[in-house]
Amino acid sequence: MRDLGVGFGHLLKGQHWVRRHGRQYGFALLPGLITLVLYVAALVALAVWGEDAVTWTTPFADHWSSPWQGLFRGFLTAVLFALGLLLAVLTFTAVTLLVGQPFYESLSEKVDADVSPDGTAPHSQLPLWRELWISARDSLRVLVRAGLWGVLLFALGFLPFVGQTVVPVLGCFVTGFFLTEELTAVALQRRGVGLHARLALLRSRKTLVWGFGTPLGLAFLVPFVAVFLMPGAVAGATLLARELLGEESGDDSAADTSAADVPHAAPR
Repeated sequence: MRDLGVGFGHLLKGQHWVRRHGRQYGFALLPGLITLVLYVAALVALAVWGEDAVTWTTPFADHWSSPWQGLFRGFLTAVLFALGLLLAVLTFTAVTLLVGQPFYESLSEKVDADVSPDGTAPHSQLPLWRELWISARDSLRVLVRAGLWGVLLFALGFLPFVGQTVVPVLGCFVTGFFLTEELTAVALQRRGVGLHARLALLRSRKTLVWGFGTPLGLAFLVPFVAVFLMPGAVAGATLLARELLGEESGDDSAADTSAADVPHAAPR
């Protein structure tokens, strides 16, 4: 249970850090705004045409009597939209991080330098194109895993009682885990930690991961909130990555250092 509090504490510290570093926060908002517009358009399309899609895929219910046809298709439409919303939450972070790779990597480096006792931060030795390729490849692999979980939860949603109680809770924890993987990848990839090693590291401290990612995933369900929390989420995930790797951090006063005093590299 202690790890839950520690994970949540890193999430709050990340939000606190970006509030004190307004310039970095402003730049880091741009990728989220771009991604938000794309996702809102996709969800609106799903809301408008979701019922038609369900009707097309369930021709066997065409001759069902009322009210069973409407109830059945209405339930499937609601589940389809819920699945789309879940996938949107799971993939929003990956797409936003890919769009804003230079911004978020620079932000993560500033956090590392700010809390490191010697004021330094690990730097990636790879060119930008290589980093983008690795991020896109790893994000796709993670999204496949998340998608499989989404399909499983979608299927379990048809079970009486379980689908309305247990499945939503499992969905929150699954979302929290994969959100945390995507966010910590920014700091861990700079340290040369590959995808399989990252997943093993996160599984070794699942309670810590859930404490960070589950409340963040719930917050991301609120419209527009994800955009404004993303910069702080990246900052908090950097602190979480240091915790997972057992890296020493300075005391909390180090986080009060102004952005101008923190050594950093410009977005590449």
